Amino acid sequence: MARIESVRLQMCDLVPKVKRTDAIQSFVSQETPFVTITDSDGATGMGYSYTIGTGGSSVMRLLADHLVPAILGEDADRIEAIWHKLEFLTHATTIGAITALALAAIDTALWDLKARKLGLPLWKLAGGAKDRCPLYTTEGGWLHLPKEALVEDALAARERGFSGSKVKIGKPSGAEDHDRLSAMRLALGSSYEIMTDCNQGFTVGEAIRRAERLRELDLGWIEEPLPADDIDGHVRLNTMSPTPIAVGESLYSIRHFREYMQKGACSIVQVDAARIGGITPWLKVAHAAEAFDMPVCPHFLMELHVSLACAVPNGRYVEYIPQLDELTASRMEIRDGMALAPQSPGLGIDWDHDAIRARAIAEFNREFFKTGR
Repeated sequence: MARIESVRLQMCDLVPKVKRTDAIQSFVSQETPFVTITDSDGATGMGYSYTIGTGGSSVMRLLADHLVPAILGEDADRIEAIWHKLEFLTHATTIGAITALALAAIDTALWDLKARKLGLPLWKLAGGAKDRCPLYTTEGGWLHLPKEALVEDALAARERGFSGSKVKIGKPSGAEDHDRLSAMRLALGSSYEIMTDCNQGFTVGEAIRRAERLRELDLGWIEEPLPADDIDGHVRLNTMSPTPIAVGESLYSIRHFREYMQKGACSIVQVDAARIGGITPWLKVAHAAEAFDMPVCPHFLMELHVSLACAVPNGRYVEYIPQLDELTASRMEIRDGMALAPQSPGLGIDWDHDAIRARAIAEFNREFFKTGR
């Protein structure tokens, strides 16, 4: 039995590669907390999560003040037990984004550690359903872009073999959204998937109205049309919409997902490993979705989600938004528009540790030891 001997905390702040806007916000930076766990055998695992510009300092304080001290000396193989211990420890602040992001950084580090010690890539350890998954791109579909740019990016993605493109919607008028999407459908034909993302920007009535207007375009899905806590509104919309409704980016509990699936409030599950609290709960949601015959199309974090989408049989898509290039020594492998599952042990992310050290924000660098050194 190998105990958790030490834990190192770091955080980097990354600038998005392109301007990213949606119906309610701009993605101005990616604060990226890192947790590196070393066990008594000398083995290490590295995990991470992210923000889109705010909350990183709060995540780091939660890790340093409460979560990391609680795992020192624990059996690193008992990932489920550690996750539930930390969930109970933070019961007064769950369910929510800050707690979930902190839990995720530890949980992904533990899975990385276990997979490395076993000599297995994560996707095999977690299930090994398939070794590749189709890609769709969001990086050229931001709300501020003119329709000509949307079309150009989607045509280029199709040439690379991608299965689809996602476009942010939520312009002041439904006519403008329809015009942008119509231009894409005309240029791309009927076989290329076009997904849309509302980022919680509509009321129920407006979402129903716009979904009906977009019916003719045969969209892959309408994502986050309503505030994430409006389950009843999603039930009404999912019942009336001709297009599948996708949710998950802003859900932070397996029980939230259960309610959505049980009540028929969605058709596609977009569980995010960072926002659900790590790989441990991510897999629970994915398996529950399989029981409801729902595909899993995880949100963001392509470098991690390629392994998770390949681990389960209902992993349908990986979302292409590159963001970790400055901190990795190699890239996610793409072949004929498919994201290939990494073959190296662990998460399969080839971290550039020198780059992380150089970019780490000094005030958040902390190291903790079981012996109290």
